[in-house]
Amino acid sequence: MTTWDAKATGVMVLPSGLTVRGRGLRNGLPAGPLPSYGVYLLGKRPPEVSWDSHWLRWPDFRLPADRDEARRVFAGALERAGSERVEFACGGGRGRTGTALACLAVLDGIPGSEAVEFVRQNYDRHAVETPWQKRFIRRFAD
Repeated sequence: MTTWDAKATGVMVLPSGLTVRGRGLRNGLPAGPLPSYGVYLLGKRPPEVSWDSHWLRWPDFRLPADRDEARRVFAGALERAGSERVEFACGGGRGRTGTALACLAVLDGIPGSEAVEFVRQNYDRHAVETPWQKRFIRRFAD
């Protein structure tokens, strides 16, 4: 099993004990091991990486362009997190990344009404930036 060290930069431990990393692409790669799989939340195609990845079209300060695809990608990433180093990243690592991490927390058992606070306590206190991102998370489990 090749997962993240729970104390590494940007790593969030989900209630199940699975680990995922969030980061801002503008900040570059943190020191340490590379991801095995990355989900990149951007309005335009991200640069190529040497690991397996998925681009989820998601303009800044908005919501995913295809919500059904987002749900499938998040569920697949959560499954992969059991044996791989999975990361989520957007430009700054807060709005879109925080929203995606909160959706993972919902998939992992956190109620939608508590997921934003969970991510702010366990990843970044500024995660999830807009009212519509918060609403998307609250309704994600429906």
